[in-house]
Amino acid sequence: MKSVYIETTVVSYYVARPSRDVIVAARQESTRELWPRFASEYDSYVSILVYDEAAKGEEEQASLRLQAIAAFTMLETDEAARELASKIIAGHGIPEDYPEDALHIAIAAINGMDVLVTWNYAPFIRIRVRQIVEQAGYQCPEICSPDELLEITP
Repeated sequence: MKSVYIETTVVSYYVARPSRDVIVAARQESTRELWPRFASEYDSYVSILVYDEAAKGEEEQASLRLQAIAAFTMLETDEAARELASKIIAGHGIPEDYPEDALHIAIAAINGMDVLVTWNYAPFIRIRVRQIVEQAGYQCPEICSPDELLEITP
């Protein structure tokens, strides 16, 4: 089974109240379609960073996010991940305004994840990120949206 790191935006779309915005509603639908597959078709992981981000915000929604990720294996954030995140930012793979995004990628890479699934891929400069991660001696996970992962689901 492929290993998948689930970034915080995915769980947020999964539990969010229905939206009238067409793009948001489509993302919610894709996420809800993919969600059960995380348990049945993938080895799925989150990190303490995902947990911390999911715990923020409106209490009811935070509770739903934490419940949704409770079944997944939790990856720790160690010094190696922090160092790789710094390299990703220094190498202009992720803008310095988004250190958490660099840390998500680093945690996934350090832990050998095959895929990082996120709705927050706008700041991810995929080719540059891959170069930086691989130059640091790690395999870069495929960074994709739930829509993209649905297209390649085993």
